[in-house]
Amino acid sequence: MKKVLVSDSLAEEGIKIFENAPGIEVDVLTNLTHDELKGIIGNYDGLAIRSATKVSSDVIEKADKLEVIGRAGIGLDNVDVASASKRGIVVMNTPGGNTITTAEHTISMMLSLARKIPQATISMKSGKWEKKQFMGSEVYNKTLGIIGIGRVGAIVANRAQGLRMNVIAYDPFISPEAAEKMGITLVSFDEVLANSDFITVHTPLTNETRGLINSETIAKMKNGSFVINCARGGIANEKDLYDALISGKLGGAALDVFEKEPTPNKDLLLLQNVICTPHLGASTDEAQRNVAIAIAQQIVDYLTSGEIKNAVNFPSVSGEVLVLIRPYLNLAQKLGKFEAQLVKGGIKEVLIEYSGDILEYDVAPITVALIKGLLTPILKENINFINAPVIARERGIKVIESKSSEEKDYKSMISLTVKTSREELFASGAIFGRQDPRIVMIDKFILDVIPEGIMIVLYNYDKPGVIGNIGTTLGDNNINIARLHLSREQVDGQALVVLSTDSLLPDDVLKKLRELPNVISVNQLEM
Repeated sequence: MKKVLVSDSLAEEGIKIFENAPGIEVDVLTNLTHDELKGIIGNYDGLAIRSATKVSSDVIEKADKLEVIGRAGIGLDNVDVASASKRGIVVMNTPGGNTITTAEHTISMMLSLARKIPQATISMKSGKWEKKQFMGSEVYNKTLGIIGIGRVGAIVANRAQGLRMNVIAYDPFISPEAAEKMGITLVSFDEVLANSDFITVHTPLTNETRGLINSETIAKMKNGSFVINCARGGIANEKDLYDALISGKLGGAALDVFEKEPTPNKDLLLLQNVICTPHLGASTDEAQRNVAIAIAQQIVDYLTSGEIKNAVNFPSVSGEVLVLIRPYLNLAQKLGKFEAQLVKGGIKEVLIEYSGDILEYDVAPITVALIKGLLTPILKENINFINAPVIARERGIKVIESKSSEEKDYKSMISLTVKTSREELFASGAIFGRQDPRIVMIDKFILDVIPEGIMIVLYNYDKPGVIGNIGTTLGDNNINIARLHLSREQVDGQALVVLSTDSLLPDDVLKKLRELPNVISVNQLEM
């Protein structure tokens, strides 16, 4: 039985998904203190949160069983994703669940800002009728500049076009052709600043976007223009924004998000040309139901079938695709584990080449599986699909992935070259039938090896009597040979013998094998 903790308020529809899922037990414990969360998190396999729960590194340190953290919403500022990844915990969010809601809030903020609706409402509620004081601006035929054409930005553009606004945008990750299909003119960042009457940001908060709206960028904007931020607090530098609003450089600002939440910045909030909401972008009944249902189903699917969806620290793999690529995941792990036990010296670089039918799928999860296999002999149970790429980076291992359209001997192949401080080793693998992994080449030797169980990899000179000596040595020491594969480069050259045995060879037996005539090296592998 897998246990899930819901530590923030979640729509009832999401709770019911947990309650009705076979093999899942759910506890709903909201308003936990940080110390209370640390005290109980070790009992749970899954954690469902919104924005209130802070999943910091000290919480993750206590999460001995935790497999997945699911955020009902898109923002993960309250989760230490790096610490979770290092512990092998999948971190998921629901990027599409509140897209329309956030876009609609942006449009609402823009219209309210243009027509001074909140200020007029406050005035009337205080008994005044100040019609002349709240002269507004039309949005018709004005230019809206959008920074970031993702899910939300694209819907904002669509709604603004319905208001007959001219929409321009800056996004370095979208092609001009894609923008054109949406009726958006793609321009440079500086052109958005210089030509927009309204500017709205729809980017994640990163090192590159933190403080994106600052004194320098504001100076490039039109005098009297309006800034809207319903994306992430910290994208706009609040001090610089305040100064520009006081000076009249900016006509107004509409803010739903802040550098610190709840915000202590009362000076900014009290400005007459600022309208603000307490992070309401996703706060509609529909959105909260959508994200609750989505995250509950994602957590259930992961804990019950291993399906990964909307993970920020692992490639998403649907249940259907997982079935199709599972043989390749298995092969990749085996290939990595095989080479890791053969090479000498610290691993510096890993070159992975994919060819054949495998190219029909996203190979990112397969690469992760290979890295996991490569690091498993070194880190044992401490390595998994989530933390493998993180640990590889920490160890300075460079991973290079390539794809080849060249026709090979098999329908699909994965080739791996591992470079260390001392040597370089190459091996290729393929799938036989529908799901049986095989290692089909080791360095220059072609063979057909089943990578499982206890394996002995022995390099030797191709001389008479070597195989007989190996068999006699193992037989004399009561070691049974399950399988034997051999290959040679040329007559009288070097040869390769790969044995599978029913039990581990003691050190003294390995020593005897290494001392046999014409034996170059012997390695024992546990697959």
